[in-house]
Amino acid sequence: MHKSDRLFQLTHLLRTYQPITAAQLAERMGLSVRTIYRYVDDLSVAGIPVYGEAGIGYRLMEGFELPPLTLTAQELEALMLGVKLVASRTGHQLGQAARALQGKIEAAVPVALTRQVEQQRFVRVPDESVDIMQLPRWDALYIAIANNQQLKIQYHSLQEQQSARQIQPLGLFYWGGKWTLGAWCFKRQQYRDFRVDRLTAVMTPAASLPCPAHISLADYLALKRDATDTRLSAG
Repeated sequence: MHKSDRLFQLTHLLRTYQPITAAQLAERMGLSVRTIYRYVDDLSVAGIPVYGEAGIGYRLMEGFELPPLTLTAQELEALMLGVKLVASRTGHQLGQAARALQGKIEAAVPVALTRQVEQQRFVRVPDESVDIMQLPRWDALYIAIANNQQLKIQYHSLQEQQSARQIQPLGLFYWGGKWTLGAWCFKRQQYRDFRVDRLTAVMTPAASLPCPAHISLADYLALKRDATDTRLSAG
């Protein structure tokens, strides 16, 4: 990555997460703390109103805005690829938002650049989308996660067993062409994964069950990382 790109990334992080410490910036950008100090000095010299508070972190002066975004052809291709993946692989609500975003991007980007990307695009999204029968379930899961709501589900396992569960849905993950729901299962009292295409019903329960205080997406992901690290170490 060019230094100018790193400075832009640093400015964006400062604007988004302020106040933020040099150590946190270094972790997010994969750089040393010393390099962050040097880059902050470079921003100040360039006229970016960044200032630090001891024990708190860096901030940008209130009211500062980044200049209009200019994309390279490869950056535009990466952005459009991501948008089209969302449009074709998620439910109605998020897919509709992605298609609207695609229109806004195409309207804001120079026509010549859009045509260049279309002519030279080597990475393409397959035409098939999420099974139409899955769309209502995907949307129901997405809305429940956003609103922190519990759900009752009917699930048909890979072992051809039917079960009813009450769950706290935490996140949707796209693995190998299939969507998977990560959730806390009250029946098993542990985190479980459910393939969305094997859900036969998604309902709102009559009442929510008491949820352990530690249950969160971050905790679920941490356990996943630990399990992966353990498998890699054993291998």
